Amino acid sequence: MHIVHSIPDLRAALAQRGRPAFVPTMGNLHDGHLSLVHIAGQQGDVTVASIFVNRLQFLPHEDFDSYPRTWEADCAKLESAGCDVLFAPREKDLYPEPQVFKVQPDPLLADILEGEFRPGFFTGVCTVVMKLFSCVFATTGGGSAVFGMKDYQQLMVIRRMVQQFAMPIEIIAGNTTRADDGLALSSRNGYLSAEERQQAMALSQALKALAEAARDGSAPLADLEAAAMQALRDKGWEPDYLTVRNRSDLLAPADASARADAPLVALGAARLGSTRLIDNLEF
Repeated sequence: MHIVHSIPDLRAALAQRGRPAFVPTMGNLHDGHLSLVHIAGQQGDVTVASIFVNRLQFLPHEDFDSYPRTWEADCAKLESAGCDVLFAPREKDLYPEPQVFKVQPDPLLADILEGEFRPGFFTGVCTVVMKLFSCVFATTGGGSAVFGMKDYQQLMVIRRMVQQFAMPIEIIAGNTTRADDGLALSSRNGYLSAEERQQAMALSQALKALAEAARDGSAPLADLEAAAMQALRDKGWEPDYLTVRNRSDLLAPADASARADAPLVALGAARLGSTRLIDNLEF
């Protein structure tokens, strides 16, 4: 595996190697990340991953400084997963001057759910992804990029961005990788105490129960969502949202009949102790 830090070195490493398949990460890798690398290995001529903890997508009170950096372990995992080129820019490489030009996503999609509770998050995500895409694909005429479905709204925002800018990049979704008890793998799972880890599967269970109630019943969706959130609170969680939305646009289905026919997704974000977890379930 070839490791590069600067944009010129990355472009030199990719010259004459065909179409890249790219997996952007913030490091602290787990099996979910590696599953995306395996998918990328089937999509392009050269498999590229990046590790960069992007300051722009963290709010002032969030965990940018304490976000786990596990460089040596990450490199070993990527190499074993078949990554050909690792781009690990330093902040001065990717942001040599203050990033005053930023990508502002569609507020109808980006200012709801995660965007409501983490204002500016998707601006930071879109800006860094656009910049990473320009680094990886500028000399290749396009390629593919793989993102996990655990970050469901993020996946939709990035797909919309690529479509709007007519970028020659295929966005490929990788299924959420889960632990045996159903917990979606996440770099932030490492923040959980042993006791909290035993309780953490309650979020995926709550989403499954909400999806079943939304599909099978005629009760108002707002009542079902409120009940799901209260059930989590009763278990010691602090939920931001548990909700059912249309997969196409993340808007709420119009009524019970629409719920019966439309492809839907249940999404949730909740804090257990000091750790904020997200998950989703299509149905």
